Amino acid sequence: MDEPLIAIVGAGVMGTGISTLVVGHGLPVVLVDVDEDVLERAATAVANGLRHAQLTGSLPAGTTPAELRTTLSLNDIADAAVVIEAVTELPEKKAEVLAAVSALVRPGTPLISNTSGIPIDEMATWVKSPGDLIGTHFMNPAYLISMVEVIRGPQTADKTVESVLSLLTRIGRRPVVVRDAPGFVTSRLLHPMINDAAQVVSAGTATVEDVDTLMQGCLGHPTGPLRTADLIGIDNLVDALEALYERTGDERCRPSELLLEKVRLGELGRKSGRGFYNYSEAQS
Repeated sequence: MDEPLIAIVGAGVMGTGISTLVVGHGLPVVLVDVDEDVLERAATAVANGLRHAQLTGSLPAGTTPAELRTTLSLNDIADAAVVIEAVTELPEKKAEVLAAVSALVRPGTPLISNTSGIPIDEMATWVKSPGDLIGTHFMNPAYLISMVEVIRGPQTADKTVESVLSLLTRIGRRPVVVRDAPGFVTSRLLHPMINDAAQVVSAGTATVEDVDTLMQGCLGHPTGPLRTADLIGIDNLVDALEALYERTGDERCRPSELLLEKVRLGELGRKSGRGFYNYSEAQS
């Protein structure tokens, strides 16, 4: 029996990581983006990610990776069993993509928005069938981190929840279902903490390295909040913080001047070679 086709829309860091995870577990993927160069880089990143995942034992032994197909045409998702939207965390962009996807797929096709904080009920106004819509928050890199936050909106159908939990289990993830709210659980806690860490550095209380070292050694944070910011992408973090601030009014979610300055300078983290840390030297 043929494995179900999974469509992933958006070939950025998260779309690429999720694609690696899915094809690594033997399910075919069609990856869609509007930029051919982005798709070429994504295909290379998936190949590298698969090698990394295999070396670290993060993929099931004996499983042959499935086919990854890249395309510029959104029409190629029409026959997908599940669609995962993984575009940037800007409401207007997600609204545009989700509306287009919703118009293409068969009724009853689970439509997953991979989001770090925009409420699912807000997104439900952008799709034809709100019952088919559900949220996930994969962590980066998706093919290494085994737990996934799943967000059930007020209108999400039971059948959609069951289908998505089954898919996540099939690709070796441990899902935790939470209720809908701005930032859900992980972003509502993590993003303000990273923002606070940047404020501590701005105030001159401690260096970037000392903040991360103390959070690792004293509080058990695996990487430190500022290394985590570099992994997320500081531009993505700022977008998510702004979305949280707009929806909650919490001043801890207003992006700090240091984060905004790094975005202005193009110091976006690992993907740009420099963020709070310099990665270009390590790669040279």
